[in-house]
Amino acid sequence: MSDTAPSGLTIPPVLILSTGRCGSTMVSDLLNRHPQILSLSEFFVTLGADAFSLRRPDGDRMWRLLTTQSAGLHAMLKDGHVVEETLYPYDDPASRYGAADMPPIIAVTLPHLTDTPEALLDALEPRVRARPRMPIAEQYRALFGDLAEMLDRRVWIERSGGTLMHAAKLLRMFPDARVVHVYRDGRDTAMSMSQHHNFRVLVGAILRCRRLGIDPQQGFSADRGSRLNPLIERIVFTVLDIEKTAALPTLEDFGRFWSDLILIGLECFAGLPSERLLNLRFEDVQSDPRRKLDELIRFIDPSLADDAWLDEVAAIPRPARSKFQTLPEEVQTTLTSACAPGLERLGYPL
Repeated sequence: MSDTAPSGLTIPPVLILSTGRCGSTMVSDLLNRHPQILSLSEFFVTLGADAFSLRRPDGDRMWRLLTTQSAGLHAMLKDGHVVEETLYPYDDPASRYGAADMPPIIAVTLPHLTDTPEALLDALEPRVRARPRMPIAEQYRALFGDLAEMLDRRVWIERSGGTLMHAAKLLRMFPDARVVHVYRDGRDTAMSMSQHHNFRVLVGAILRCRRLGIDPQQGFSADRGSRLNPLIERIVFTVLDIEKTAALPTLEDFGRFWSDLILIGLECFAGLPSERLLNLRFEDVQSDPRRKLDELIRFIDPSLADDAWLDEVAAIPRPARSKFQTLPEEVQTTLTSACAPGLERLGYPL
């Protein structure tokens, strides 16, 4: 770690990696209730391609990354497509920002940590801007260290929806991180993706690119972001018709996308020792929350075990019936076929 990064963190960082739409948001929310955990929600996903393409930014460049909407985020927000994960009260007349200009870091991450996200943003600015040029991973560590120090936390945990797309990059940037892989039956996950605007745009954009002979998923396994990715992002979202793109994917497309992400993630995890990887099946959290959440907190660090926290959070998850079972039989068959490679690797019955 760089000497410029705060040194108060006493526990190795944790990455919660998933396909998205699999219950990882709930896991992040439960961890956020722990008094010693800095639960960073949707940090990386809101930053766009620059999050992994910058090499050695200085403090001013880092602040622009945190506070300037990427082309993709802006394209959706300016047209009013604000997903349910957004926590900043952009539609409140008393708020400083609206949907089209709210800084990425304040959309979800800061409101997840405090009821006064604008004040926290203001307090962060001089710290971030004062930093010298250094590797992007060290900038992130320093930022997370700042937040941990300001909020008196001992460990940071980052969770963004769909981060299996960036697993190789995140593991390269944070080689000491423990990994929690949250997953859910791909058929239910695909159904949830199909009802989520951002995932509809993402999968639709992948399908459009493939029609042009380009497969964006090839970059998912790379451990570095290309310097061209931000330019490509800007070009794509300048010409992309968001509504038509979101309408393009079928349920089977989401099933194949889910399965592809699972296979990519499992390949990334193959080299991790068992003490650095926890596979957390969401259905198990729903059916036996106390045991699974106790396992989770002890995996992060045994010193975090807290009976009061466990009593509180174990009462929150509830078993839910699989929505996949409500689909017509022929739709179940085609969706299962689309998800089959990932389902088999995770041990789900076909």
